[in-house]
Amino acid sequence: MPPTSTPAVPEILSTTARSAPPAGEERLAYRLFTGTDDRAFCERVSAALAEGYVLHGSPAATFNGSTVIVAQALVLPAAIASADAAVANAVDELDADEIDAVGAFEGHA
Repeated sequence: MPPTSTPAVPEILSTTARSAPPAGEERLAYRLFTGTDDRAFCERVSAALAEGYVLHGSPAATFNGSTVIVAQALVLPAAIASADAAVANAVDELDADEIDAVGAFEGHA
């Protein structure tokens, strides 16, 4: 018979919101918060939003048999801008390669 007790939540998930990183330590561009769907989880996400992070995608939720476990990704806006610029550069390079290729547009209207 499966155990009826609630699975242990790792320490990092049950702690309250961390403030900004220690002096000299760079903030992570991407963070994934997970934990039980409670006020403490919302406070952790709210603290990250106050630090300048933005929500990335929709939250995810699952039920472990006794509680709802949620996850929310957050990113720094600068990380999004950097990733968008990298994608734009890659697309530009692909377009340039196609233009330079002999017959790349052959058969296109």
